Amino acid sequence: MERLLLGLGTPAFATTWPARVSITTMSPHTTIWTIAAVATAGVIIRPFNWPEAVWAVTGAVLLVMSGLLSPGDALIGIASGTDVYLFLAGMMLLAEIARHEGLFDWLAVVATTWAGGSASRLFLLIYVVGTLVTIFLSNDATAVVLTPAVAAAVKAAKVRRPLPYLLICAFVANAASFVLPISNPANLVVYGSRVPPLAQWFPRYLLPSVLAITATYLMLHWTQRRELEQGLAAAMPLPKLSGGGKTAAAGIAATAIALLASSALDIQLGLPTFVAGTLSAAVVLIRTRTGPWTIVKDISWGVLPLVAGLFVLVQALDRTGLIAAISMPLRGDAGMPTAWGIGVGIAFATNLVNNLPAGLIAGSAVQNAHASDIITRAILIGVDLGPNLSVTGSLATILWLTALRREGQSIGALKFVRLGFCVMLPALLLALGTAFMFD
Repeated sequence: MERLLLGLGTPAFATTWPARVSITTMSPHTTIWTIAAVATAGVIIRPFNWPEAVWAVTGAVLLVMSGLLSPGDALIGIASGTDVYLFLAGMMLLAEIARHEGLFDWLAVVATTWAGGSASRLFLLIYVVGTLVTIFLSNDATAVVLTPAVAAAVKAAKVRRPLPYLLICAFVANAASFVLPISNPANLVVYGSRVPPLAQWFPRYLLPSVLAITATYLMLHWTQRRELEQGLAAAMPLPKLSGGGKTAAAGIAATAIALLASSALDIQLGLPTFVAGTLSAAVVLIRTRTGPWTIVKDISWGVLPLVAGLFVLVQALDRTGLIAAISMPLRGDAGMPTAWGIGVGIAFATNLVNNLPAGLIAGSAVQNAHASDIITRAILIGVDLGPNLSVTGSLATILWLTALRREGQSIGALKFVRLGFCVMLPALLLALGTAFMFD
């Protein structure tokens, strides 16, 4: 099977599958679009406070039950996300074993000590750490691994208003997600089998990345400046890190090395991440004589059916000819105005359909059209930075929301959009404005 990571390339669809049940009198294509739109809206708005996965899976089931998508095609869509499921499962195992063994609590005391009682210094410290985690472990890892660590840090520092620090985990996860190809799985989706080597990647994306990271920090700090006018607790004695905590830390470090090596060797990232997470968890559980249920029961497994449902929705949308239609204007040598328009357009589109399906669709269209490098760069930047506009713009932000609720925190969708508009737009414009300087 071709690269499973997010289904690189255009999925195959059966064209003769007969519609068994018609749920409306609309045309099949209109019905598919309607179901996909309602399911996506459900993921974004979460009516009745139901989990995001319920809406994505319900939409996928409706497509199959109505005969608009064959069971075989639905299975192809689900299978195309295998690498993503493995990646997320490995990261969630690492995060949970680290939390259970006190690694995050230990890091919290370290961060509080380094902050020296300054709220702004702690803000900067967390942002720098978040940038590094995103670069070397991916944006999803920042949401899964860093969010509980930050929650522990602000709790240790006795921060009265912790949300500004937790917001860092959401925004930097997208802002720093194209420093390296592995910083965001969507990068691999957009390029497919044509991912540039690092010697070519850096000249294209290093300056846009630096500007996006810097602009995001400045705007986020500026919008939170009043919330940061608070004192922190004095430094506390550094506790001893347990053997299990050290093993968890070593597992996270080994995962970072494995991801870098996998990227260099053009190996999918899911299996190495899953193996690293599973081995780390197994070593800790054996060492501490803890049952696996203690760790497994606290992991937010609902994100996996959410992702599977989104893959099925994209599979159905492709059957409507969407990818073929998008591919048409991408063919040939497009100029700067076209690249700007596509980059800004895909950035906002990610917030309507989430950057996971948007990346899948755009990546397939880019590969079908053999789009120019200028267009590919604009799409990648839009897919990576655009999701900072809304709470469900990216899978990383959805993972962050899940971790946020677990820590007893929340943020309204409208409040995030107002904040996201201030933070995302300058970073996007700066990144696009410098993305073509080295042609």
